[in-house]
Amino acid sequence: MTKPLQLNLFDFACEHSSNTFKAIDLFAGIGGIRLGFSQAFGKNLKFVFSSEIDKYAKETYYANFGEIPHGDITVIDELDIPNHDILLAGFPCQAFSIAGKRLGFEDTRGTLFFEVARIIKHHKPKVVFLENVKGFVNHDKGNTFKVVKETLEELGYRVFAKVLNAKDFGVPQNRERIYIVGFLDKTIEFEFPKALQKNIKVGDILEKSVDEKYTISDRLWAGHQRRKIEHRAKGNGFGYSLFNGNSSYTSTISARYYKDGSEILIEQGLRNPRKLTPREAGRLQGFSDDFKIVVSDVQIYKQFGNSVCVPVIKAISKEIKKHIL
Repeated sequence: MTKPLQLNLFDFACEHSSNTFKAIDLFAGIGGIRLGFSQAFGKNLKFVFSSEIDKYAKETYYANFGEIPHGDITVIDELDIPNHDILLAGFPCQAFSIAGKRLGFEDTRGTLFFEVARIIKHHKPKVVFLENVKGFVNHDKGNTFKVVKETLEELGYRVFAKVLNAKDFGVPQNRERIYIVGFLDKTIEFEFPKALQKNIKVGDILEKSVDEKYTISDRLWAGHQRRKIEHRAKGNGFGYSLFNGNSSYTSTISARYYKDGSEILIEQGLRNPRKLTPREAGRLQGFSDDFKIVVSDVQIYKQFGNSVCVPVIKAISKEIKKHIL
């Protein structure tokens, strides 16, 4: 005898209520910000548009989300973008030309942030979420951050910003980024999530069996050691960084990791150290193992290095969800 069909009232309510929000994903990369928001909001969030210019990132995005992002945002009319409640953008850091001008929306022209601002100006989403490198705060003597903040305020938003570190949110990576959240509802008193009290180590993300090709060559290892000695002689701390399974966290993985892996090398006893595997690089950013890798090692290293730490995004978006539901 077959069981009677049971209606999941919670799922039904989410799908048929005003608590389902529409979102767009700009400068989407491989969808790290989208992933964090999707994990926090679940069925309360539906993505209606995405944009990314890099063809290899678009391949990875399609493999994991089933949609090909639109291309160059500078040639996409804001009228052609669907209405949405939440705008996500990990936009590039660029200086503004502010000599002799007032700060605000007009000063953003000619930069990629202007593309974000013109979409916000037309659609007025309930929430704006932006991510950038830590140095964004002091970029161009603080003018860059000031223009972005004042532009959002000029467009009607209450703005909150904070630098958070990935190692405080369950991944063993020292990665500081600034997160900017703007609410159209100016009564909202937003607080960023607090650090998790979680014991983590680099060994948590390492694979047990690793292909020999990730062990660096004698020539590359000798070059790394030589450059480290040269840097030390000059009194700076540049050069390769070695880690092992017991290390608390690694340094920040970057888009250039594919070149020589110098910022994060894993010790292998008497053998030369090795680079992280692509899957380990993904884990270091909080991507689960079911995230599909469909491009070359060179491209996926770039993509993970350019992406975001997913658990940090998830923690912030959980706080956002509390205020807008």
